Amino acid sequence: MTALAVTRATVARAFRDRTALFFMVLLPVAIIVVIGVTVSGFDQFRVGLVPASRSGPVAEELVTGIEEAPGLRTRTYGTVTDARTALRRAELDAVVVVPDGLDAGVRDGRAVTVAVLVEPSGSAGHAAVSSVSAVVAEHAARLQAARFAAEETAGDFDETLALARGTERAASPIAVRTQTVNGQSDYLPLGYSYSTPTMLVLFVFINALAGGAAIVQTRRTGVYARALAAPVSARTLVLGETVAYLLLALLQSLLIVAVGALAFDVAWGDPLAAGVLVAVWALVGTGAGVLAGAVFRTPEQVNAVGPALGIGLGMLGGCMWPLALVPDWLRSAGHAVPHAWAVDAWTTLLSRDGDLTSILRDLAVLAGFATVLIALATVLLRRRLTAASGT
Repeated sequence: MTALAVTRATVARAFRDRTALFFMVLLPVAIIVVIGVTVSGFDQFRVGLVPASRSGPVAEELVTGIEEAPGLRTRTYGTVTDARTALRRAELDAVVVVPDGLDAGVRDGRAVTVAVLVEPSGSAGHAAVSSVSAVVAEHAARLQAARFAAEETAGDFDETLALARGTERAASPIAVRTQTVNGQSDYLPLGYSYSTPTMLVLFVFINALAGGAAIVQTRRTGVYARALAAPVSARTLVLGETVAYLLLALLQSLLIVAVGALAFDVAWGDPLAAGVLVAVWALVGTGAGVLAGAVFRTPEQVNAVGPALGIGLGMLGGCMWPLALVPDWLRSAGHAVPHAWAVDAWTTLLSRDGDLTSILRDLAVLAGFATVLIALATVLLRRRLTAASGT
């Protein structure tokens, strides 16, 4: 029996285990969807729109402008009462009420007020007012230009408004572009670009730990002892199991990467850097899984402690929330586990357009974790096997 035969047998056993496949394939994807949907839209304000009951082209254009504003997620309500109720229930950040006399007031040259309702204690509502005000100001500038042209030429307001719209579309006004010099984001992008890489880090490690139960079960059933009775060394068995766990970790990682890219349009950053990071993290998971198989005495212990330990380390390492939000002492404690370094590396790649050189420090730390875990797992598992066989 060679190490390759051990690897093949372990991988085949994993694919026959429906529970293992559920935790390897279905559960990570489900959690990615849930968290991705939950954290999506944090950079947008929820605005309720109450159109005018007697709406004209000017009011309709204002409503369209608010609906198409990139920072606003709008929902239309039939009455102000319904919109107020949604606002009180915290379903909205603000409510925009388009007045009935908007078109008539603009044509008469009167000032018209667009009411924006917010909750007094809601900070998001006051920020939403700024976004709505920007849309209204742009709309008002167009109306003011049309009114000025109509007064100067004694022309029709609708004609000058159409001229103002056409001129606005044809002209190339000066654009303001905001750029942060040497800016660095400490957060992963929102939505699926947040949930997918963090769940890759979390579940590759958890499934590797839980997979250690298979090594414990194989030890208890005497399969290793019978193999060692043949001309097979403990080193060969350990190598075969280690390679099998590495292949399973890589397969799960590639599955999550593919699902993220194809189903959720996640951009994984620099391909070379992302590939190296996935491979190094798979080594970390491999070391943890084989070590679990060497340390625990029963599969039940692995199944009880492994997932809980993996989730706890994931929480400490920033898989559930950004470490930039926690106190400094907790952030430092989080970097005592490899998860934090992996999340930092993904943040560099996805939020800062980093490349391989920009995550070398993170990769070096992760490689150190992997080396220690694999070395310790190899020594302990070989001792377990040789002690069980009496050699």
